Amino acid sequence: MTDTPVGIDAIEIHTGKLKLDLAETFAPAMGDSPEKYTKGLGLHASSFPDTYEDIVTMGANAAHRLMDRKGLEPDDIGRIDVATESAFDHSKPVSTYIAGCLEQRFEGNFHHANKGERKFACVAGTQSIDDAYNWIRADRHRGRAALVIATDTALYARDDPGESTQGAGAVAMLIDEDPNLVELSTEQGYGSADETDFLKPQQQFPSVDGKRSVKVYLARMREALVDYERVGGTIHPDDFRLGPFHTPFPGMVRKAAVLAYRHITRGTDIEDELAEDIGKQPRREAFDDEEAFMDALADYTDELKETDHYLEWYDRTIDPTLDIARQVGNWYTGSVHVARVSGLKSLAEAGEDAVGQNLLVGSYGSGAQAEIHVETVQENWLDEIDALNIDEQLENRYDLTFEEYEDVHDAHNYDEDSSVEEFTAPDGEFVFDGWGRMGERKYRYVE
Repeated sequence: MTDTPVGIDAIEIHTGKLKLDLAETFAPAMGDSPEKYTKGLGLHASSFPDTYEDIVTMGANAAHRLMDRKGLEPDDIGRIDVATESAFDHSKPVSTYIAGCLEQRFEGNFHHANKGERKFACVAGTQSIDDAYNWIRADRHRGRAALVIATDTALYARDDPGESTQGAGAVAMLIDEDPNLVELSTEQGYGSADETDFLKPQQQFPSVDGKRSVKVYLARMREALVDYERVGGTIHPDDFRLGPFHTPFPGMVRKAAVLAYRHITRGTDIEDELAEDIGKQPRREAFDDEEAFMDALADYTDELKETDHYLEWYDRTIDPTLDIARQVGNWYTGSVHVARVSGLKSLAEAGEDAVGQNLLVGSYGSGAQAEIHVETVQENWLDEIDALNIDEQLENRYDLTFEEYEDVHDAHNYDEDSSVEEFTAPDGEFVFDGWGRMGERKYRYVE
C-alpha cells in the first residue's frame, strides 16, 4: 500500500458545440417568462451536441486534449474508466470506443490498459475516481496513471419538465500520484438507499419524479455528510474554501447548500452568533412529536438562508462553483466535476492563492447515492486551471433557433428517423463516422 498522495493531476472539459439560450429562445417558445429559468432554475443556456457529436466524441476530445497537453502516450495510462448514463450498448463499454479514437492520434495502443464503464446515474464519475484512487493506493498501477472520463448527453423528452435542464459535455481527468490539481482524501461518507426518483428502464429519455428527486437528493446528501463526519471529524464552515456539489441545475444546489450550512454550523460559534437574530437551531429532544420538530426546523431554515452569515458563506463557497453550469445545463456524471473546475477557475481569475485550501465535494446519483469527500488544492493547481479553454468553447458555440433546437433534438432521439445537417464544421476533433457491419459506431479524426 503506497502512502504517496493521490488525486486529480489534470482535467479537461469538452462542451457540446451547440447552444440553446433559455431566456431568449426557449422561454418565448414555451410561453414562459425568462425568470422561470434564469432565477428559478438558475440556468441561462444549455449545451447540445452537433449531429456529428456524441458521448464518445466528446469524451475522446477531452481526453485527447488532456493527453496531448500533458505529453502522455498510451503506455502511460493503465486504466480508462468511463462514467455515463447515456451509453448506447449493453455490452461493449464506451471506454473501448474512446481508446480506439485515441489510438488514431498517438503511437502505441491501450491494449494493456484496463477499461470499463461505470453506471450509477450522476455519481458514477466520482465512483470511477474512487476506483482509480484505490487502484493506485493498492500499488497495482505499475507507475501508470488512470484516465477517468465522465461523458453524457442529458436529453429529456420534448415537453418534459426536465427539458430546460438539458446539457451535453465531457470531463476527462487524470488520476495519478503527486497530483498537480487536488489531492483526494482517504475519508469518504456515503448516503445510499433504494429509491425510484429517476430511471431509464430500457429507454433513452428518463422517467423522473421531480419533487421526489429533490427530496431524495437532499436526504442522501445529508446522510453522506453525517457519515463523512464519523471518519473525517466534525465539519466547520471555515474548513473549506469551496463546496462543489452535483448540479442538475443551480436551483437545487441552493436548496442543498442551506441544509449543509445548517448542519455544519450546529453547535458552533456561528450558531451562537446567529442565535442573536434567529435563535438556536431546534433540537429534537425539545419537541413532543416529529411533526412539530420538523416544522420548527423548516422555519429556522427559512430564516437562516436570509442571514448575512449564510449569504456571505454562500457567495464565497458555493456560488463560484455554479458559473459554468449556468451556461451549459446538466452533464449528469460530469456535473460535480464541472462544479469543481468552475470554483477553481473563479479563484484563479480573482488572483487568489488557493494552495492548501480544501474543497468539500458532494456527489450524487439518482437511485440513489451521495458521496462526500475532501480535496486539497495542490501547488501547481493554477497551471492546470490556466490551461483550460472552456471560455473559448462556450463563446464559439452555435446559437440555435427554437426550430433548429427541435431538429437537433430529433437528430439525437433514437426513436426518430431524422436527417439533419451539421450546424458547425469539425476542426481538429473526433467525429461520428457512421455504422459498421455489426451496427457498431465508427469514428474518425478530422484535421
